[in-house]
Amino acid sequence: MLENMLDYVRIFLYVSLLILGFLLFQAWQVEHPPVTIGQTQSSESATHFVPNTSVTTPVPMEKGTTPSDIPAPTKGQIVTVTTDRLQVAIDTQGGDLIQAKLLQYPESLGSKQPFLLLNDNPKTRYIAESGLLSAIGPDTKTSQALYSVDQANYALAPNQHDVVVNLHWQKDGIQVIKRFIFTRGSYEVKVRYEISNQGNTAWEGNFYAQLVRTNSPPETQSGLVNLTTFFGAAVSTPNKPFEKIAFKSMQDNPVNLTTKDGWAAMIQHYFITAWVPTDNTQTNYYSNVTANGLYTIGLLGSKIVVPPNGQFNTEAKLYTGPTIGSELEKTASTLKLTIDYGWFWFIAIAIFWLMQTIYDFIGNWGLSIILVTVFIKLLFYHLSAKSYRSMSALKRLQPRIELLRERYGDDKPKLTQSTLELYRQEKVNPMSGCLPILIQIPVFIALYWVLVESVQLRQAPFILWIHDLSQKDPYYILPILMGISMFIQQRLNPPPPDPLQAKVMLAMPLIFTILFKDFPAGLMLYWFVNNTLSFLQQWYVMRSINAKT
Repeated sequence: MLENMLDYVRIFLYVSLLILGFLLFQAWQVEHPPVTIGQTQSSESATHFVPNTSVTTPVPMEKGTTPSDIPAPTKGQIVTVTTDRLQVAIDTQGGDLIQAKLLQYPESLGSKQPFLLLNDNPKTRYIAESGLLSAIGPDTKTSQALYSVDQANYALAPNQHDVVVNLHWQKDGIQVIKRFIFTRGSYEVKVRYEISNQGNTAWEGNFYAQLVRTNSPPETQSGLVNLTTFFGAAVSTPNKPFEKIAFKSMQDNPVNLTTKDGWAAMIQHYFITAWVPTDNTQTNYYSNVTANGLYTIGLLGSKIVVPPNGQFNTEAKLYTGPTIGSELEKTASTLKLTIDYGWFWFIAIAIFWLMQTIYDFIGNWGLSIILVTVFIKLLFYHLSAKSYRSMSALKRLQPRIELLRERYGDDKPKLTQSTLELYRQEKVNPMSGCLPILIQIPVFIALYWVLVESVQLRQAPFILWIHDLSQKDPYYILPILMGISMFIQQRLNPPPPDPLQAKVMLAMPLIFTILFKDFPAGLMLYWFVNNTLSFLQQWYVMRSINAKT
């Protein structure tokens, strides 16, 4: 029977949505391998990775070439820098950023502690290193430079735009200033090297910058917020603007490519740290994994030659902060691609833009989700209304279809032919009843990734008990309301003729409620509002049709 087939199609679509939800729930396991013992060893016994400077760009390293590992240096003096957005710690041994706190992002909901991104904790080590590799220093294959500094604490004053921190190193007539420039309202740090050669021979070396961390995903609050699109490294080149590199891949297939421009980054949920070299320069991108579980992604610049009495300046940009598209674009145009919205990214971008625009006016992300849902319903209003009219007509035809069943009995070909003729005479398209579900699936998936990936929704409150739209509803009120609204919507549809199908359809609201109870509250809010608007529209359409008959 044709109507049986259509009911099976409808059930299939619901089951598909259930499977999609389950896959989204399990997606993080693919790219989040368990942390092994070796990955949580103390960084005190770690080895410091040094890129292979024997490789002169644009010629890449030969396959099998292994850069050297050198013992971790002793700590130098710690310099703290505080701006309106960042509080960082710089170790004068190497001039590395060993800590970065994001002052505008609390560690957890209600906490007064800022989120700690870069850190030198033995189990969660995550630092940003850079240097000048040369036979005579500042950095060599056996040691890092020990810089001197004028003061130990720097802070951005209310009337200041920038904070500049100068680290000094000199040896055998070579003078190097490693200059950090922090800017108000920015998560970008400029790192500039000024090399002055007052010796009798030319200085030769390479600039390098790298990110080093353990494979230990940051702990988060309970709920589906753990579902990140990716945790690992990434590189960008003109040929491939965004290439994700899982930690396991770094072990099996180390990165080794040379190109102009691009960037190298470490990515985690909501936050990113990235090194971006000077524009239009040849750069070798590399990765490495040390024996005790430190993962490195970095870049090595072309050879620099500074003749006697000569000077040379080189610099790179370091972004360490939230994955906000407008902020990332300022550092590198393709860096915003690290906000991974998944399969339906084009829908997700449009949804987020609309949500952001509404939020800028009303200041509440929950209300923004509601208004976006209303907008989407209005956008598809006529399409949905046509579907509901068809479903209403199909419901009215049920008595006549039952008479056809009684008339033709087991003669299924004749019954199908007569049923199709009835649909044609009454101008009813049974397939249109599946349209609301088909429309909902891509929007559901796109909004899911918007809620999961958008740092703007992290710890965003709605009303009353909903204090974080990116986390599950703590009392499961929204999932229950979603299930009720789905049940009401189903009652407006013609019931399946097959008893088994009817039972399956009746159980769907309960199954959906249980499966999606731990999904972000923002997603449940969307689904509840969408279902409510859908059955109100369907009721209105059916009432209008009944009034005319």
